[in-house]
Amino acid sequence: MKKGTLYLIPNTLGGNTDGYATELSRKLCGELGHFIVEEIKSARKLIRQLGVTKEFEQVEFYSLNEHTRSNDIEALIKPLLDGENVGLISEAGVPCVADPGSAVVSLAHENKIRVVPLSGPSSIIMALMASGFNGQQFTFNGYLPREKNERVKKIRQLEALAIKGHTQLFMDAPYRNLQVFEDLLTTCRMDTKLCVAANISCHDEMIKTLDITHWLMQKPNLNKIPVMFVLGK
Repeated sequence: MKKGTLYLIPNTLGGNTDGYATELSRKLCGELGHFIVEEIKSARKLIRQLGVTKEFEQVEFYSLNEHTRSNDIEALIKPLLDGENVGLISEAGVPCVADPGSAVVSLAHENKIRVVPLSGPSSIIMALMASGFNGQQFTFNGYLPREKNERVKKIRQLEALAIKGHTQLFMDAPYRNLQVFEDLLTTCRMDTKLCVAANISCHDEMIKTLDITHWLMQKPNLNKIPVMFVLGK
């Protein structure tokens, strides 16, 4: 039996689909009968925003998030093995980048299932693009340690790499943004450059690159909003 294709369908970063979706994304969301998603409610909202009007009773949604057990992931590719095409949608931005979807893609490759990535917004790449830092050598470090002493130690390590020209990107839970920002201001050298990219692609987007000295003069309100921090040279 011919196997299905796994399509990696990007989501928005701020909920606004204007100018975001490709025609292929719209077409696939209207045609596919199976979706692997982080949150079913928000995935349905995205599909409706893309102009799909068919009833969701005709569509199967499968949840994949941080609570999904590893031994349950194999069941998610059964429709693909049965010849059905499946869409994988992240909660924000492109799937599988800082996202649990990579586990499904890995399993798809093991089972010789075709994987098709669609272009879309990525806060990591967009922050790097807008930072003015080296885009040929960079690392996305995910979340910093929760414990303050460990977080400060990690910031020092990342700063040392950034000073050498190896751009360092990282993020944290929105409610810890202020703690991370303060630790950056009190830990980094005054001439170290920091880009703060907040609410990327939203109406209140704020992307600025300043040295620490100038950040100390203007502290933005970063509480409980999506933020990407970038250290560079």
